[in-house]
Amino acid sequence: MKKFYTSALFVLNFALAIAQTGTGIGAKVVDSKTFKPLQNVVASIQNTNLTELTDATGNFVFKNVPVGKGLLQLRLNGYKDQLMEINIEQGKIQSIGTIQFVEDITEEQQISLVTITDNDLGDESSGSESTAALLQASRDAFLQAAAFNFGQARFSVRGIDNEYSNVMINGISMNRLSDGRPQYSNWGGLNDATRNQEFTDGSKPSDYVFSGIAGSQEINTRASVYRPGTRLSFLNNNTNYSFRAMGTTASGMMNNGWAYVFSAGRRWAQEGYFEGSTYSANSIFASVEKRINSNHSLNFTTMYAQNRRGKNSPNTEEINNLVGVKYNSYWGYQDGEKRNSRVKEVNEPISILSHYWKVSPTTNINTSVSYQLGSIGNSRIDFQSSDNPDPTYYRNLPSYYTTLFINNVYAPNNDGAESIKTTFLSQPQLDWKSLYKTNSDNIANGSRFVLYEDRTDEKTFSFNSIISSLLANNITLNGGFSYIDNKSSNFKNLLDLLGGSYFNDKNLFGQQIGQNQNDLNNPDRKVIVGDKYGYNYDINSSKLEAFTQFKFTYKKVDFYLAQSFSKSTYQRDGKYRNGYYPNNSFGESDAKEFDNFGFKTGLTYKISGRQYLDFNALYQSKAPNSKDVFPNVRLNNLTTPNLTNETITSFDASYIIRAPSFKARITGYVNEIKNSTDIAFYFSDNINTGVNASGFLSELVTGQNKRNRGIEFGAEYQITSTLKATAIAAYGEYIYTNNPKLTTTNDATGIPFERGEINQSGYKVGGLPQQAYSFGLEYRDPKFWWIGSNINYLSNNYIDFAPLLRTSTFKNFSNSAVVQYDQTLADKYLEQEKFNPFYLLNVVGGKSWRIARKYNIGLFANINNVLDAKYKTGGFEQARNATFSELYKDNQGPAKSFGNKYFYGYGRTYTVNVYFTF
Repeated sequence: MKKFYTSALFVLNFALAIAQTGTGIGAKVVDSKTFKPLQNVVASIQNTNLTELTDATGNFVFKNVPVGKGLLQLRLNGYKDQLMEINIEQGKIQSIGTIQFVEDITEEQQISLVTITDNDLGDESSGSESTAALLQASRDAFLQAAAFNFGQARFSVRGIDNEYSNVMINGISMNRLSDGRPQYSNWGGLNDATRNQEFTDGSKPSDYVFSGIAGSQEINTRASVYRPGTRLSFLNNNTNYSFRAMGTTASGMMNNGWAYVFSAGRRWAQEGYFEGSTYSANSIFASVEKRINSNHSLNFTTMYAQNRRGKNSPNTEEINNLVGVKYNSYWGYQDGEKRNSRVKEVNEPISILSHYWKVSPTTNINTSVSYQLGSIGNSRIDFQSSDNPDPTYYRNLPSYYTTLFINNVYAPNNDGAESIKTTFLSQPQLDWKSLYKTNSDNIANGSRFVLYEDRTDEKTFSFNSIISSLLANNITLNGGFSYIDNKSSNFKNLLDLLGGSYFNDKNLFGQQIGQNQNDLNNPDRKVIVGDKYGYNYDINSSKLEAFTQFKFTYKKVDFYLAQSFSKSTYQRDGKYRNGYYPNNSFGESDAKEFDNFGFKTGLTYKISGRQYLDFNALYQSKAPNSKDVFPNVRLNNLTTPNLTNETITSFDASYIIRAPSFKARITGYVNEIKNSTDIAFYFSDNINTGVNASGFLSELVTGQNKRNRGIEFGAEYQITSTLKATAIAAYGEYIYTNNPKLTTTNDATGIPFERGEINQSGYKVGGLPQQAYSFGLEYRDPKFWWIGSNINYLSNNYIDFAPLLRTSTFKNFSNSAVVQYDQTLADKYLEQEKFNPFYLLNVVGGKSWRIARKYNIGLFANINNVLDAKYKTGGFEQARNATFSELYKDNQGPAKSFGNKYFYGYGRTYTVNVYFTF
C-alpha cells in the first residue's frame, strides 16, 4: 500500500507539473534496476539552449519549445546516455511517460581502469621526455577507445602532450606552473569521488576555461551532485599495483540543507608487473555542502592522496636479451627483502572552498579558492670517489669488452666479455650489502654511497571565478578569472647514509679552485640524514588568466567566439652560492614576465537533426614553463637567452552523425606548436677538445617547431538491442618541422657552448603510436550481464632521438685517428628507430545483481593483451657517444655499450573488481 501511495504521489506531481499552458514536453526518469526516481538528470533538446534537471521525484518539463521534430538527450553520471526522437506539437505539453535509465558499464570500466602516465614511469634524469597524457574517457566512441583500448600502449590523442590540456577541480586549475602538467596522483585512488566530470575535446568550447589543443577536463566535487548511497569495492589486478579497496558514501541534499560525501581508498603491491616495483597509496576525500538559500550555497572539499611507488628502469637491448624485459636494475636484496633505490613519493593535500551563486534564473557565478601544500620526492643513490653502483653500469656488461679500442685500434676482449657476463648474471641486482660494507670500511672519511631524494616542497594558492549567463534565448556568455601563486622549494634531501657517518657536500667534477663547493657560503660541509645539500633554491611563480566566450545558437548554425589573456611571472631565489657560478647563483634572479593572448572560434552547421559539420580554429600564445626559463636551475640564476612565448595554431573539421542506433565522427586536424624549448641533463664523452672532453651537460634546445596532423574516426552501431559494434581509426603524422638551436653547458667549466642547428627537420615525435585501429563487439544481456572484446593494431612509434648527435659536434669533434668520417655510416647511425607494430586483444565483461530492490552487487573483469604480445612503448637514444668516432666504436661489437634504452608495455594482464552499492 505504501508503494501504491508513493507511486500515485509521483504521478500527481508530474500531472500538476505539465497541467500548464504552453508548448513542450516532459517525462519521469527512474533507475532501471530499482525503479527509484533519479534526481539531477540533465535533459537537453539538441540544437537549442534548452536544458532542465529532474527534480527529487525524477520529473522534468520543458516549456516554450520550438514546434517540430527534434532529439531529446538525457545524461547522468553513472548511466548510459539516452537519445530519443520527439515531435513537439503547438499548444501541448506532452508526457513521454517513464524513462528507465540503464547503468553505464563504461563508467564502471573507467573506475576500474588501472593505468599510469609516462611521467610516472619515466626517469627525468635519463634525458627522455614524457609525452603521453593520462587519457580520460568521454561519451565519444573514439575517445573511449583511446582511453581503454590504446591507453596501455601510451597512445596520446592527436599526439599532444598533456601540458596543453586544462584539468580543473571545481574550476581550480591542477596544471603545475613548473611543467604545465597536472599531477594526477594528487587524486589517485579517489575514482568514485572524482567521477563527476565534463570533458571537452580539443579546442571546442568549455564553460570553465579557454581550453587549448588538448581539451579540458572539469572534475566537479560539489556534494549535492553525487547520487545518494554507499559504494564499497575491492579490486585485484597484476599491473602497477595488486589490490585496491575503496569505499564512498554520499547523502545527497538533505532537508536541513546539508549534503556530504566521504571516500577513502588504499592501493598496494609488494611488487607490480615489473620487478621490484613496490606500491603503497592511501587516499581520503571529504566534501560538505551547505545550501544557505535558493540562491547561495557553500561547498568545502579536501582530499589527500599519498602515494609511494618504486620505479622501473629503462634498459638497452643487450640487458633485455640477458635478463628479460621485466628486469629492473633499481632494486636489490637487503636482509632478504627487495629494496628499490628509486622511489617516487607524493604527499600534496588539496583544500577547496567553493561558493555557488544563482544571481538570476539565467545567470550563475561560481567562485573557488584553494590551498595546496606538500612534497614530491624522487630518490636515488649518490656516490663519491667510486664507480656508479648501478648493476647495468656500462663497465659491468659484456658490451664494454666487445667494443674495446686500444690505441685507437679495435681490440675486443671476448674472454673478458664472457667472464663479466657470468658475473652479471650471478648478481644482476643492486648490491646493497656491498654499499654498506664500502661505507663501513671508510667510516672515518664519510660515506662513499648515500640514498637521497630530489625533493620539491610546494605551496600553492589559487582563486577562480566563473560566470555563465544566458544573455538571450540564443546567446550564452561564459567567462572566468583565475590567479595562481606558487612557491616551489627544491633541494637534495639526504635520506640514508647507508651505514656511514656523514657525507661530503662537494661536487667532484670541478676543475678550478672552489668549483667543487656546492655552497661557498658554507664550504666543506658534512651532511647527515635530513640535511639539505647539493642544490637548494626556490622558484616563485604566478599566473593571472581571464577568458570570455560567447556561444550563439540558431536553427541551422551554432558558432562561438572566445578569447583569453594571461600573465606569467617567474623568479629564482638561490639558497646556495655555487662554486661554478659564485656571482649569479645566490639570491634572487630578475623576474621574468610573459604576456599571452588566445583566440578561437568554431561553427556547427546542422545538415539535419542527426547530421552535422563542425569546424574549430585556434591561435594562442603560451608562456614557457618555469623549467624552461632557467636552463640550469639547480646551479644558477641564468635564464634562457632570447626566450619568448610559444605560438600554437590549430584547425579541425568534423562530420558527425548522431542517431539513436548509430553514432559516428570523422575528424581531420592539424596542430602546430612553434618556438618551444626543451631542457635535458646527462653525461657525455668527447664533446669538447682538451682536458674537459667529457662531463655532465645541461642541454638547451630553443626555437623548436612541431606539426601534428591526422584523421580520427570513431563509430558505434547498435546492431540489436543487445549487440553493439565499434570501429575506431587514428592516422597521424607528428613531426619536427625545423632545425632549432642547441646550447650545452659542461659542469666542469660552467661555460655555455653553442652547438648550432640541430638537423632534425622531418624527424618524428617519439614515444607514442601515430597510428591506431580498433574493432570491437559488445553484448549486453537484459539480465544485467555483458561481455565485450576488441582487437587493436598500433604502429608508427619512434624512439626519442638525441639532439646533440644531430649537430656539428657529431662530425667536428670526431677522432680521425680512429676512423675517417663516413657520411653513409653516419646516416645509418642517425636513422631514427621505428618500433615494430603490434596487436592487442582485450576482453571485458561484467555482471550485476539486485537484492531486495535496494542492494546491488556488481562484478567487473577484463583481460588485456590476451595474446601476451611483447611491445615497446617508448625509449630514448643515449647521447653519451656524441661524436661519429665514438658511435663508430660502439657499433663494432655485437651489442652497444650505450645503445638505445626502452620502455616495454605490460604483457597479459587482468583486472577483477567486485562492488556493492546500497
